[in-house]
Amino acid sequence: MNVPDDLKYTKEHEWIRVEGDDVVVGVTEFAQGELGDVVFIEIETEGETLSFGDTFGTIEAVKTVSDLYMPLDGEVVEFNQALEDTPELVNSQPFGDGWMIRIKMSDPTQLDELLSADEYRALIG
Repeated sequence: MNVPDDLKYTKEHEWIRVEGDDVVVGVTEFAQGELGDVVFIEIETEGETLSFGDTFGTIEAVKTVSDLYMPLDGEVVEFNQALEDTPELVNSQPFGDGWMIRIKMSDPTQLDELLSADEYRALIG
């Protein structure tokens, strides 16, 4: 299972990559494997300021529909438009072109509350 060391993680199986004052968020390889083939991503929160734990969208796979949760407080400043036409990027490139949103962080200290790669590996066994 691929768990890049340079990312942070949530217990809800999202990854977070810090890029200056922004973070990029996607779902982990473990999550997309559990979901199965992703067929649709719905994110209508671009431009909204949300809090940690708020739902920022949904991911629909052949087997199920799951909510996507904010890993920290901030404004959703960008949605990965490529997922509109090719949601399967979440399956084929979960840590690359399959990213979901970019967030402008309200409180960077919240990054300290996220899981390290080692902690995430322990969580998924």
